[in-house]
Amino acid sequence: MSDGEPDSGLESGADPTWGIELTPEHPPNRIADLAALAEDEGFDLALSSSHYFNRDPFVVLSRMAAATDEIRLGPGVVNPYETHPVKLAAQTATIDEVSDGRAVFGVGAGDRSALANLGVDRDRPLRRVLETFDVARDLWAGETVTHEGTFTARDASLNLDEREIPVYVGAQGPHMLRMSAKHADGVLINAAHPRDLEWAAGELERGLAERPEDRGAFESLAFASVSVAGAEDDAREAARPPVAFIVGGAAEPVLERHDIDRDAAGAVSEALEQGDLGEAFDRVTPAMIDAFCIAGTTETVAERFEAAVEYVDGIVVGSPLGPDLEDAIERASEALTRATTD
Repeated sequence: MSDGEPDSGLESGADPTWGIELTPEHPPNRIADLAALAEDEGFDLALSSSHYFNRDPFVVLSRMAAATDEIRLGPGVVNPYETHPVKLAAQTATIDEVSDGRAVFGVGAGDRSALANLGVDRDRPLRRVLETFDVARDLWAGETVTHEGTFTARDASLNLDEREIPVYVGAQGPHMLRMSAKHADGVLINAAHPRDLEWAAGELERGLAERPEDRGAFESLAFASVSVAGAEDDAREAARPPVAFIVGGAAEPVLERHDIDRDAAGAVSEALEQGDLGEAFDRVTPAMIDAFCIAGTTETVAERFEAAVEYVDGIVVGSPLGPDLEDAIERASEALTRATTD
């Protein structure tokens, strides 16, 4: 979506954005090599995901910046609970500096269960995310900021040159979607299925109707769990872990939208809460994979991508990518080419 219009970028003639999520469960140098491969394969955006149990996304992004030339880079996504928003602004500005202006700021409310593991209460998430990137924008503009709201900052400023960094909000629920369309530069919709993306597009339209004219262009991206491989069964098996976590955090209306059995979803969620990951993954059903992941061969994934881009301006190919990461990046690029070429 762009220029405040609710129609997708594809319908307006713009090229779709190709993004990829690289999860730093591997050493930074390997992630940097994957980012370089993604750039060679035509991707426009590479995000390093942020989970406390993996490597630090900003350290990894610095390696990704050194290994690439043009691809945009950013956290996908950080939350303003584990780290103070002013610190997040400084870290993102540093990535923008070392990448010669290629940074984006992917920010969201974070996973409630993961934050609970750290004893963090995810209170007032909508307001906290909005305040976080409002303050970041002021800091990037060279201002000294005093803020009292969901967090406190007094006479805070950054010792960096002024810079403009686009903000992409990770969103799934209606309020966060509408807020992103009204205030941010883009949205990362946590969904893979056309049914969810169509619903999200309607919520974004409501936010865009209230978007100030001076906000400029807005881009909607499906941040979709994807698993692609040469064999359908291999791709679907690799999809089990991320789908389990998606199901564990899915709201009741989302489960209803896909006719996911509540008891089956509850069993996955309960296993996750108990820390029994193997049990949680085993309890993922085929219907859950169909609803929450784009999984299969290159041909299957291309068909799903084509259906998705009816409602968004582009796709971020999210975790797990596939059983073989290098192969999956190449296959995802081929699938995107098939899906977005007339």
